[in-house]
Amino acid sequence: MVGKGGFVYIVSNKNRTVYYIGVTSQLYTRIYQHKTGVFIGFSKKYNCTDLIFFERFDDIESAILKEKQMKKWKRSWKERVIMETNPSMIGLFESIKDY
Repeated sequence: MVGKGGFVYIVSNKNRTVYYIGVTSQLYTRIYQHKTGVFIGFSKKYNCTDLIFFERFDDIESAILKEKQMKKWKRSWKERVIMETNPSMIGLFESIKDY
């Protein structure tokens, strides 16, 4: 059975001093929730509202596995993967409306 696709993503605060790694099947909706502070928790506490990295997977299970791996990474490894696709660390929210 083919599962629903998924995304692993990183959101950050304005100064890019904090990273939050998450997983979702609906990227646009989830990042909108970060931006509006819908959920109380780490990302809201540290104002992580800017999407700076995402990776798409064919199934949610693969995205969850990658999220678990990335959460164990050193900060420098997280920054390296962000820089590979978004070297300026600009917010990507406007580019994900189709996700």
